[in-house]
Amino acid sequence: MSRPTKCRKVCHFPQILEFSPVDVKTEGEPIILAVDEYEAIRLIDKEGLSQEQCAAFMQIARTTVQRIYESARKKLADAIVDGCPLRIEGGDFWLCNGQSVNCGRDKCFKQTYYQKYKAEKGDQIMRIAVTYENGEIFQHFGHTEQFKVYDVQDGKIIGSQIVDTNGSGHGALAGVLTALNADVLICGGIGGGAKAALAAANIKLYGGVSGNADDAVAAFLAEELAYDPDVKCSHHDHNHGEGHTCGDHGCGENHCGGHH
Repeated sequence: MSRPTKCRKVCHFPQILEFSPVDVKTEGEPIILAVDEYEAIRLIDKEGLSQEQCAAFMQIARTTVQRIYESARKKLADAIVDGCPLRIEGGDFWLCNGQSVNCGRDKCFKQTYYQKYKAEKGDQIMRIAVTYENGEIFQHFGHTEQFKVYDVQDGKIIGSQIVDTNGSGHGALAGVLTALNADVLICGGIGGGAKAALAAANIKLYGGVSGNADDAVAAFLAEELAYDPDVKCSHHDHNHGEGHTCGDHGCGENHCGGHH
């Protein structure tokens, strides 16, 4: 029997999920770059980490990082040289929520949020986050400056607070929500990359909602919330991966569900 694959820690879910050559008509399936392969490229080639440092950050063996990195570089080379479209999806990974002992960053914003808002949340409490501005649901997830967070028990709100995002955007905002241990997000428009990040973090999305934030949560609890399951953000173009959400392709499903 083969050894089970160990899930790789990913700090930020990629914001853009699809890349295509300009003015080139291609046929066939796109090259698929797994999310953990993307993370190895980000850490080694963009952040300048060694393979040893990358392995510690992703919490896997250096030999595993070497294999992931070589696979990722080969796929990128094929896409660039042959002019193939590239799609980021799937893989064996879990999205960091700031609770990891070995984060690898001295100033991880998710650790800061987790430590600041680490109120105990038992199995009986559901935490709902709403994109928030002056009492209303803010309509562009990637630009939201605040979440209003509600704790619910036995169908009733037992507490709420407003949380600043401090300039985090798109995929990083999903990290804020994982650090807050949110179960549900209610918002207006949202792009495909952020939708995939929320799915990878097991956060249930209710998008396309407008109006008063408190009223929306009350409607949600009464099972009367009007929302759009196919919501797309008008600020995003096709390169942001609308329609290719994490749940559609099984991203992060391989033994990774226990980290949220």
